[in-house]
Amino acid sequence: MTKDKEPEGITLTPEQEKARRQRNVAIGVAIAFFVLLFYVVTIAKLGPGVIDKPF
Repeated sequence: MTKDKEPEGITLTPEQEKARRQRNVAIGVAIAFFVLLFYVVTIAKLGPGVIDKPF
């Protein structure tokens, strides 16, 4: 393989790159939301006593 040759593959249009970026951001936001949701539900199920626990 020579260095002059570009690798063959799919070249995305600017519109496709923008759509991919928006989709990635949406997935990231959804994952962050679910992580936060699990955190809040876990803290709620543990109750307020977990904060006042003596060491």
